[in-house]
Amino acid sequence: MENKIKNRLKTSSRYSWISLVCVFGVMLSGVSYATDVQRNQAKRIHDRLTGILPSNAVLDQMETALASDATGESAAQIAILNPAFYNVTLKNFAAPWTNEAQTVFVPLNDYTATVIGMIRDDVDFREVLYGDILYTGTQSLGLTSPYSNSDNAHYEEMEDSGIDLSVQANLDDIGQTSVRPNVAPAGVMTTRAAAEAFFVAGTNRAMFRFTMMNHLCTDLEPLKDVTRVPDHVRQDVTRSPGGDSRIFLNNCVGCHAGMDGLAGAYAYYDFNETTGQMVYTPGTVTDKHLINSTNFKEGYVTTDDSWINYWRKGQNALLGWNSYAGEVVNSKGHSIGNGAASFGRELANSDAFASCQVKKVFKTLCFRDSDDYAADRAQVETIKTYFENNGYRMKDVFVKVAAYCKGS
Repeated sequence: MENKIKNRLKTSSRYSWISLVCVFGVMLSGVSYATDVQRNQAKRIHDRLTGILPSNAVLDQMETALASDATGESAAQIAILNPAFYNVTLKNFAAPWTNEAQTVFVPLNDYTATVIGMIRDDVDFREVLYGDILYTGTQSLGLTSPYSNSDNAHYEEMEDSGIDLSVQANLDDIGQTSVRPNVAPAGVMTTRAAAEAFFVAGTNRAMFRFTMMNHLCTDLEPLKDVTRVPDHVRQDVTRSPGGDSRIFLNNCVGCHAGMDGLAGAYAYYDFNETTGQMVYTPGTVTDKHLINSTNFKEGYVTTDDSWINYWRKGQNALLGWNSYAGEVVNSKGHSIGNGAASFGRELANSDAFASCQVKKVFKTLCFRDSDDYAADRAQVETIKTYFENNGYRMKDVFVKVAAYCKGS
């Protein structure tokens, strides 16, 4: 009997030790699992923001940051210190905005360099559509190609030389009026790259369309509103395409009523393909705005660079047109102004502009459209509100989006 009791005690003791070992094993496994999750999240954040893997030292820093800040924003702040965030991610982010093909396979230019510099320096991003801003390589770099109004050699040399764009001593804002004193600056719209892409030939409606696509995330088709006043539709637009006036009244006018009222802001701009320079003729409407006048002689004749926003009323009021300093609204509730910069302010102060910036960053870092899932839409709205209320700093948007898409 005594032996049986001793054997049971030994067995019980052995099982107790096994139980303790199992408990500690589960605890250690939990710690290991949590560490693996944070490390993978750190890798993902860094990869999405820079396109490259972090060093072990940086990865350790980011993992530690995630342990104390589960949102991931502190870790993302570490990741964007890597020059690749500026030289690669931001360059590819802005490159499609600079050409009609919307491809990233274009060299660095004054448009993309200015966007990169603005984001790096936490410049109010609304100024991308109206500011006297131009980022160029500094003289200390000793480049053989200085900034030129006629070609892109300056920026191509910077890119070929692998200049670190995260350093202000390498890339700095000199302002457009310092190199083009006779041109009315309007953010990236009046950079040489934008002019070459969107002011060349045509009637400058291309600049309007691609500005809406790139900075308000909408093409013209969703903006069609046949109820708007057509009094600014130009002479070059026939009122009876194919001999049928119903096509104009039920289709063409939907875009042109709003677009032609706004695109007048570009009346003094052109691009000279021979000299490779943007042309600005203050007080004189460029010839392109008066072409094909016999298509409909009773149509609107552009006489200056005034614009009117008929889309503040009707369905396109949903773009969220907000009040801002310098805003002028007529008695019918339509905002009015002169020139590209004032028009840029009209766009940049809309909710659609703020939302568009967040959506573009979301797609860049999360590899999906933010409109597909309710949770994503809610997060975009939250980040947009933060963006609007905290100085329109794009770096904050990248940090918050990267943190949101860090995975679990």
